[in-house]
Amino acid sequence: MQLERYTAVILRYRWLVVALTTLVMLALTAGVRFITVTNDYRILFGEDNPQLLAFDALENTYSASNAALIAIAPRDGSVFTREALGAVEELTEAAWRAPYSSRVNSLTNYTHSEALDDDLVVAPLVDDASSLSDADVVRIEKIALDAIEIAGRLVSHDGRTAGVAINFILPENHDQAVIEITDYLNSVLSQARTSHPDIDYYMTGDVVMNRTFADVTKNDMETLTPVVFLIIVGATILLLRSILSTLAIVAMLVFVINTAMGFAGWNGVVFSPTNAGVPIIVMVIAIADSIHVVTSVLLGMRRGLDRNAAIVESIRINAYPVFITSVTTAIGFLSLNASDSPPFHVLGNYVAFGVLCALVYTMTLLPALLSILPLRASSAQSKGTAFFDRFADFVIARRKFLLWFVTAVVVVLILGVPRIELSDNMAQYFDDRYEFRRDTDYIIDNLTGLDKLEYSLSAGREGGITDPDYLRQVDAFAEWYREQPEVTHVQAFSDIMKRLNKNMHGDDPAFYRLPKDPDLAAQYLLLYEFSLPFGSDLNDRIDVAKSATRLSVVTKNAWSRDLRELDKRAQVWLQANAPAFANEASGLSIVFAHLSLRNINSMLRGTITAMALISFILIWIFKSVRVGLLSLLPNFIPAIMSFGLWGYLVGHVGIASSVVIAVVFGIVVDDTIHFLSKYLKARRDGLPAPEAVRYTFNTVGHALWTTTAVLSVGFLVFATSGFEVSWALGLLVTVTIVFALVADFLLLPTLLIAIDRRNS
Repeated sequence: MQLERYTAVILRYRWLVVALTTLVMLALTAGVRFITVTNDYRILFGEDNPQLLAFDALENTYSASNAALIAIAPRDGSVFTREALGAVEELTEAAWRAPYSSRVNSLTNYTHSEALDDDLVVAPLVDDASSLSDADVVRIEKIALDAIEIAGRLVSHDGRTAGVAINFILPENHDQAVIEITDYLNSVLSQARTSHPDIDYYMTGDVVMNRTFADVTKNDMETLTPVVFLIIVGATILLLRSILSTLAIVAMLVFVINTAMGFAGWNGVVFSPTNAGVPIIVMVIAIADSIHVVTSVLLGMRRGLDRNAAIVESIRINAYPVFITSVTTAIGFLSLNASDSPPFHVLGNYVAFGVLCALVYTMTLLPALLSILPLRASSAQSKGTAFFDRFADFVIARRKFLLWFVTAVVVVLILGVPRIELSDNMAQYFDDRYEFRRDTDYIIDNLTGLDKLEYSLSAGREGGITDPDYLRQVDAFAEWYREQPEVTHVQAFSDIMKRLNKNMHGDDPAFYRLPKDPDLAAQYLLLYEFSLPFGSDLNDRIDVAKSATRLSVVTKNAWSRDLRELDKRAQVWLQANAPAFANEASGLSIVFAHLSLRNINSMLRGTITAMALISFILIWIFKSVRVGLLSLLPNFIPAIMSFGLWGYLVGHVGIASSVVIAVVFGIVVDDTIHFLSKYLKARRDGLPAPEAVRYTFNTVGHALWTTTAVLSVGFLVFATSGFEVSWALGLLVTVTIVFALVADFLLLPTLLIAIDRRNS
């Protein structure tokens, strides 16, 4: 009675309700202008992430890793020509003028050292490429391909591709600096392509990746959101067969999205590719509540009720299920706060807020709009009810077969779960519609890998890096890494010392070995440092106190699990051969490699907590431990089935997988609540179990089918994103939602009839 009185008040003052909700929506929508988008990949990591802290410590000791790498690939097949070397030289000079650049390393400015009489000469490998003789070019080619420090890093081993590596010191306004840098570099490359039409240029690096992050976020928010909106409108018209009721739903969606996004803006939220889908998810989920209400209104009008009476009845029978489903969905998304990745906190919090906004508008704005609009229930809508009557007869008649059949399918799919490997590939976060991905693939295949494992190897005392024992251990570690099949390049301080020892012995190849005298080694290093040109110092390889050096290991297109396993093998070697160096690898690739594992562990705790809370809610609302526990089956099983199917078809999941269960559990439980609430109502009214199932299909079958179709299509749009986290999340959620409908339609009714058999 209270709900009926409440709805009567809403309908009586419907114009006032619309006006007040509009004012609230507009006030919150004004905050949208404060929403910002970041291009900083570091937003993916929490401030207390241990791998990120270790990476920051490494950068503070040596130099920051804000880099861009440009590959130069002559179409005639060799970089060792006057034109190609001239192009590298020009690009190197232009790179020095890039905003915030602090160091430029290339094939041409490689600081080659050699002995000249009794002097050590240190100079760029190429100086004025246009004046080189053929003999000079041959000499440069031999030196470059024999130089262990640049072969496989700044020039490919086959001599067909050269590289220019640029490092940057970014200011506080990181996002704007990235835009300035990439705009400048793109302009330089555009001019270079015009000047050298026979040379191809490719660009990658973490600074370029940052810009791509921003582009993906902008594209997803500007492209996917209107696409989902149009799909929802079309699907709703098709499924409800009512343009006016669709208009009411669309109006409510606009209110919900504007309110949620405006609230995010007032709170100064920063969006990234990981959470750019907030408005889409809110839109897709918010429609579920309204469809249940509208479907019941249309059903009541077909039974002869007038419009307002049908609205009152719809609110009466749907208010409680809608309230519970909104709460459980919000709990599911709020569990994302357990994630180790802060963008998922934003995703969870603002989707949860949007879900609660949808609840409020469904109970206020929607009935007011339905009362204002001249709704009519078409005869075509009755066909849906007739279909679900026949479908209910099929499920009841074939319940034993369906129970065993669905169980067999579940078992087969569960067997696919162990086939899944938890792994990411940073280079493949973006698909090949983005130039960054295409260029990165080329550079990985033709020049060098981009995944790095960084080690800071401490000598234990100031000035200790020239100690022969220390150098031998560094060299042994570097040589061990060079023997690993997945490693393409190793950059170690010991290589410099071996080259200097050879130089100081008249460039005799027999002396390409580590110096045995620590004082002599220190003198070599001091002489070399004094001879280095501007911008080519060793600060990125040696700490200030000369107590530690940096060893960099480059791998080719490695998955995160491969990087973790490679570092584990390195730790085993270090413990056995150089225990003083035994610290885990650092570097951006390692930080990403551990992110998915850390997120899965943190989300496991959050998801278990959310599931436990939702389970208690289900037991409480159904007033039955047996029914409450039974309701968990069609909620748990779909996620397991979708991961099993993913294991068979894809085989690996990354950071997206860690949040899928939390996201879908809060969503799929909605259908179960609506189904069970109607079933239990029928049982309390005295209907036997089979008839209660038939009644449930008749009352909510069409609504469940409609919401599943809209939710699936909405999340499926994420599959068109160019960002792996988004499309993997979209596909997994879509598959899970479909499996959830199968479980609610085929498994849940058969189980209910089975456990209630004695009362039927």
